[in-house]
Amino acid sequence: MKASAFVYPWDVNGDPDAPARIAGLGVEQVTLASAYHSTRALTPRHPRHRVVTAEHAAVLYPAGDRWAGRALRPYPAGHWAPGDAYGQAAEALAAAGLEVHSWVVLAHSSRLGAEHPDTSVVNAYGDRYPWAPCIAQPATRAYLTGLAAEAAVRPGARGTELESLGWYGLQHLHAHDKTAGIALGDAGQYLLSLCFCPDCRAGYGEQGLDADALAGAVRAALEPLWRGAADDGDWAAVRKLLGEETASATRAWRERTAHTLQEAAVTAVRAAAPDGFQVLLHADPVPYHCGANAGVDPAHILSVADGVVVPCAGGTDGTALLAPFAERAREGAVLAANFPVVTGMGGSPGTLAADAARARAEGATELRLYHAGLASDGDLSVVREALSTR
Repeated sequence: MKASAFVYPWDVNGDPDAPARIAGLGVEQVTLASAYHSTRALTPRHPRHRVVTAEHAAVLYPAGDRWAGRALRPYPAGHWAPGDAYGQAAEALAAAGLEVHSWVVLAHSSRLGAEHPDTSVVNAYGDRYPWAPCIAQPATRAYLTGLAAEAAVRPGARGTELESLGWYGLQHLHAHDKTAGIALGDAGQYLLSLCFCPDCRAGYGEQGLDADALAGAVRAALEPLWRGAADDGDWAAVRKLLGEETASATRAWRERTAHTLQEAAVTAVRAAAPDGFQVLLHADPVPYHCGANAGVDPAHILSVADGVVVPCAGGTDGTALLAPFAERAREGAVLAANFPVVTGMGGSPGTLAADAARARAEGATELRLYHAGLASDGDLSVVREALSTR
């Protein structure tokens, strides 16, 4: 199976050995960030720095003229990725024989929420999630669609992977996060991720719901969880907490909103891209899930995009999320199994060979490795050996 490693431009720029080191892993492709959220990252082999702090979500190239006069527009990167950092890294990686695909983070930007608070998801208590732009709002949808097209179709890119192209909710690795005191499963996460901005309130109305009554029902449903009740953690629990009709109506609104945004973004990318440009989505096959791997309907998304990148942890159950996509994949669709290979971040490079074989058996056509720049030398050595056995 073809393999690709995730990489940041700051892993490559200023380190002349990086392209050959990445190519030496045995990967054929790199998935290189062109638009990314705020982060703090180690660069354990870089000759000029060891810690990179990306202070806010930004594009890692000079933004184009399309944003002139628009209130919502991407932010330029600071010292961590100056100028055309993406382009510089892409050129060096291509010179090492690697196929370059762009990596675009979309509905996830704390700075956008801080400077334009009305764009953020608002929960049933009135709390805003500045990291989570509401994808129902027309201006936000236009911004995300434009960003997808521009950040995906960079010079030299042969394809793109679109992350966070759907609803983002409560779950978020925020600065000094202090949210683990209450054990929230899927049900609690869903309820706390329902948005009550004006556009979503109108959307619930289209589904026959009164938004104020729905917010009250959500708060009542969450109250036992705040007091320590167990979260049963699946859609059946949401139906039980909200009632069948109300739960289904919220989901209908959110899924329609996500589907139409995904369709618009992929269409915009294809309109800007050359023939043969590959468009993949980071995706979770459970439609009501939120986050970087957007919850999708497998049949729908595989009719829209060229394929998906699916999160797969190590172990016997790590590739379970592949099956719903494999069951609905048309011929030629890409099903990329994404394995974490950084031991210190919970990855398991030692089981990569076995995990890859299991993923292939369950329908995967490609591998993704997270993340070549963050991994230790020891982790990279293990990855190199595992890929040599393919």
